[in-house]
Formats: sequence, structure tokens, C-alpha cells
Amino acid sequence: MISPFDNSLSRPKALTTTQPMTFNQSAAVSFFWRIASNRHSHFQSIFSAALLTGALAGLSGCAAPSNSQPLDAVAALSSSNSTPPPHSVLARKNSPSAATGVAPSTLIQSIVPSGESTQSVAALEAPVELWDRIRRGFRMTDLQNDLVIDREQWYSSRPDYIQRMTQRSSKYLFHIVEELERRNMPTELALLPFIESAFNPQAVSSAKAAGMWQFMPATGTYFDLKQNMFRDDRRDVLASTRAALDYLQKLHTMFGDWHLALAAYNWGEGNVGRAIARNKKAGLGTRYEDLNMPAETRLYVPKLQAVENIVAHPEAFNTELPLIENHPYFQEVQISRDIDVVLAAKLADVKLEDFKALNPSIHQPVILVAGMPQILLPWDSAKVFQRNFEAYTRGQYASWTTWTVPRTMAPSEAARRTGMSESDMRSINSIPPRMLIKMGSTLLVPRSATVLNDVTSHVAENGQLSLAPEVVTRRVNVKARKGETVATLARRYRVSTLEVADWNQVTAHSAFKLGQSVVLFLPIKAITTGKHTVKVKASKKAARK
Repeated sequence: MISPFDNSLSRPKALTTTQPMTFNQSAAVSFFWRIASNRHSHFQSIFSAALLTGALAGLSGCAAPSNSQPLDAVAALSSSNSTPPPHSVLARKNSPSAATGVAPSTLIQSIVPSGESTQSVAALEAPVELWDRIRRGFRMTDLQNDLVIDREQWYSSRPDYIQRMTQRSSKYLFHIVEELERRNMPTELALLPFIESAFNPQAVSSAKAAGMWQFMPATGTYFDLKQNMFRDDRRDVLASTRAALDYLQKLHTMFGDWHLALAAYNWGEGNVGRAIARNKKAGLGTRYEDLNMPAETRLYVPKLQAVENIVAHPEAFNTELPLIENHPYFQEVQISRDIDVVLAAKLADVKLEDFKALNPSIHQPVILVAGMPQILLPWDSAKVFQRNFEAYTRGQYASWTTWTVPRTMAPSEAARRTGMSESDMRSINSIPPRMLIKMGSTLLVPRSATVLNDVTSHVAENGQLSLAPEVVTRRVNVKARKGETVATLARRYRVSTLEVADWNQVTAHSAFKLGQSVVLFLPIKAITTGKHTVKVKASKKAARK
């Protein structure tokens, strides 16, 4: 679509008619909805409701037959007392006005209404409720079978569950609908997180899928969702939505059908492709309903269809949907320094749980600006945060920084080196018992007043904690051979040179006298013989050498 306005909605551009132009009716309507429904847009003060609806009526007539009569949209609006017809999914999908616009064969001479449309001009008013906006974008083929009826009954018999889901969704739905409309995708897909996670961005499945769109680790990596010790973008509101819609578009391109695309989203594109190939070979149908699928995938689209039906006609299911206004819930705010999560919420004057709900990808109690330069805040809290951030004078914004472990060590030693208790070290870095911290790992540690620099981008983007099972060792004394050095002893007993030197309080290049007693800490190894396991003490093994 070629729009007379740019994407930022900041300045109208001149609309010329010196070359053929293509108008897409649904995209134009969606565009003006966003202007009318944005309570913060300065366009609201410029366009009256009559003029805006008149513009929509005019755009709805683009590419109409040349014998149609012009319509004064504003006059028609003021003289019309008719009310819009009730919403009907099937009627809307079969309406000629739901078709996309086509390029005119001649230059555009005037804007005239479509001769086929019978809908009142008043029906194009911007929806006040987001649910109404979602309904108007429904255009997937309806699935009608017993599984859909079963799921309708399941959801409608659990009003408390629906209430919790829809209340959670109120923070995220507007953004998802905006993205779907921008990509010209059906708005039924905005309801998919109800099925995946009940709109809980912290949800984790038994298969380790995470976030409200439920990305597996490998799939998340494929779609550029960063996963490290500081954040998991599979939970990020903006990043995960972008990745999910990218994936769904890719699957729709592959299979040419939204039901098959949804099955592939749940079951995997390879599995769906093989199921289609098997049916083709057997001379069977290749629609969603025809394929042999696991029970979870068999119920997947019926669940979405059931939720769509309840949203389309809540009164028919004795369900009440909470009011979700048709305007943004949050906005992005840039940060310039590392900052504690608790402090960020305090400066924004929002509850900590609300802050975490909008920024669910954060793993740690600190936000690292090098890896996450913006946060999401409720719309009216953004200016509050910026004002308080600039006025903050109580020391550093972050009370945490990072430390890279120079060698493999026990958590107790890492805690001692960083001025922490072992329990705090284990708790803040999620280190389980009987584990060692491997060399090169990144740990979160207290930030002293002398640390002026924030965490580097390399650590913020790549920091990982690697652990190894703790090996039980036993102190042994061995006799040095002729010409024995720290290095030769370390090679013989498969320990590090630095450890041998440290245990004996000598340098790494030291030599031992013949017969000198050398202290070593060697692991107690388990030797398996048939079905029996025999523990051999390291001291005896060392003595044999």
C-alpha cells in the first residue's frame, strides 16, 4: 500500500496523481484507526470525527468502477442515522468489502465509493474497545467440528480462568494487534498466546519452551532471541512477538494455509511436511483436519477457534470480557546507565510486579544498558521515570556488577574473593550444591563505590555461568623422585601446575629434592568392574606409582 502519510504519523505528505497508485482498503482503514484511537496523537486535535470518517469513506471507494457517483463523505455522515450491523465472522469474511484493493488500470482521477459496499459509513468509526478492533480483523477460515464445541464448553465453563487470562493480556494485546495489522496478518493470531501460555511471559513448559509465545531454546536462537545469564528474549514482549510473527509468516509461506501453519508452529514444520507427504502418497486429503497428528496438535487449532468464537460473541457463551481500551498500554524508554530493577520501578513510580510484567526477560536484579538499552513502562510513567532518573543523586544507579572467574573454583572461594557470603553467592547466581564454577564464567557480584564503569557489551551479550560437578579429593603425601619438579608432578597426577605450587607453597617453576614429601589433593575415583563399583583411595593409588 502507498500511504499518503509516513509510518511515524508525524507529517502528512503530498498525495500526487501523476502516476498509478495501489490502495489497500483494509490497510487504509487500519491506518486511520491507529490515528483516531491513539489518545496521545496530535492528529486527534487536527481531525474531527466527521472529517476522519469522511476520509475513511473516501479511501474505501478507491479503485471503484468508473460509473460510480461521487459521495460527499462528510455530508453523508451528518445525514446518516443508521447504526452498524452486528458483527458476524462469517458475514464479514464473505463480504466483498473485505477483499483487498487492486491497482487501477488508469490514473486516479477522483475518490468514489465502492458500488458493491452496503455497509454504513458510521461502521468505519475507530473502535473504542480493542476487542472490537480484533474482531474486525478476523479473516481466517473457520474450523467447525466437535473438538471446537468441546473447547468452547471448556473455556466458557471456567470464567475465572478467562478473566485471569484476559486481564494479563491487557498489557500486551494492543502491541500485538498493531504488529499484525502492520504485516497484514489476521488478528486471530493475537489470541494465540491464550493457547500457548495464557498470556504469561514467565511460563515455561516441560520441554523448556519459554515466554508467552513458547519458544524452544534452539528456535529462539534461530530467530535472534538472546539467551544468556542476564536476559532471555524468549520472554521479552517486543522481541518474542517479532520472532513469533516472523515464524508464523514463514510457516504460512511454506504451507499456504493458516491452519497448517499453526499446526507447524506447535508440532514442527518438518513433522507437518512429512504428514502431508504421507497423505499425498496414500491419496488422502492434505488439509489440517485430514492429517494424522498428536493429540496436542489435533486440539491446537480447535482451541484457538474456540477462543476466537468466545471473543467474537461473548454474550453467546455467557462470558464477559474486561474492557481493554484501543490505545497503547506501554512505551519504550531509553536508559543510559546500568540500573537496579527495584530502583527503575521506583523511579517510574510503578509497582515492582508491574515493571517485571512489562520487562519479563530480565534474569537478574540489575539491568545492563549494554545489552538492554531500553525498558518498557506504562504509557503515563515514561516521563515520570525520565524526570526522576535525571534528578537522582543518591549514588550509583546499579549496586551490582560482574566478575569473570579466572580459574575453576568452589563457590566459597569465589565468595571470599568478591566480599560475599557463600549463601549470597549461590543464591544470586543460582549455583546448586556440589558444583564448581568453571574458569571464564561470569558472576554477578556487589558493585563497590569505586567501580565507575558499567558492564561491557561483550559481557552483557555473552556472559554465561558454566558449572562442573564438584570432585571429592583426598590429601596425600608423595615422595619426590630424582629431578622432580612442580611441572612433572602435575603431569604425572593430572592436576594443574598452579595447584601443586599452591598446595606446597612454592612457585610453579620450583624443583623438589629427591625423597622430599610433596602434598597433593587427588580425586577419589570410582572404578566399575562388571556390576560392582569399587572406590579406590587416591593415597593407595599414588603409593603404587
